[in-house]
Amino acid sequence: MNWKVIFSRKADLDIGEIKDYIANVLLEPKVAENQLIRIKDAIDSLDFMPLRFRLYDYEPLRSEGMRIMTVGNYAVLYVPDESTATVTIVRIIYGGRDIPARLREDLEE
Repeated sequence: MNWKVIFSRKADLDIGEIKDYIANVLLEPKVAENQLIRIKDAIDSLDFMPLRFRLYDYEPLRSEGMRIMTVGNYAVLYVPDESTATVTIVRIIYGGRDIPARLREDLEE
């Protein structure tokens, strides 16, 4: 069964921020392009067996079914919904950041 993969508004913003940071701050536009390709390819692979990655460790997100997939130095956080065969990409966060704090901020908004 193939699943539909969709992006949250925050995940869309994350993609833009990743590209901008690598291309404009680190001054590596080709690296930015290649990194986005790797991330998008990994996300596209979630259309098949999205439950293969582990549940996220922190509550309440774990109980809500959030899963985490690493792509290089980035964490892709997503929620699969078996009833609709939909995967929602929630956030894409650099692994060196305080991921639980970033997600807590999202919950507070």
